[in-house]
Amino acid sequence: MSITTLSSRELNQDVTRAKKATKDGPVFITDRGKPAHVLLSFADYQRLTKQRRNIADALAMPGAENIEFEPPRVTITAQPADLS
Repeated sequence: MSITTLSSRELNQDVTRAKKATKDGPVFITDRGKPAHVLLSFADYQRLTKQRRNIADALAMPGAENIEFEPPRVTITAQPADLS
C-alpha cells in the first residue's frame, strides 16, 4: 500500500488522478502544506470502519435527524379471504 499526497490545488486540477491513486492506498490532501483530508476508496473505508450498511445504521448516523424524509402513509385494511 502506498500513500499519495496532493495539495488542494493539485486535487482540483486533476480529480481523476486522485481517484485512481486510491487503488494503491489513501490519498492525503493538504491545505497550505498541512494534511487536511484523506481520500479513500469506498472498499477501504468499509474495511477500515468494518461497516455494514443497513437501515438501522443509517438512521443512527450523526446528522440523520437533519435529513428530510416523509414516506407516504399506507393504510392497511382487512379483506375477506376467499376459501373456495
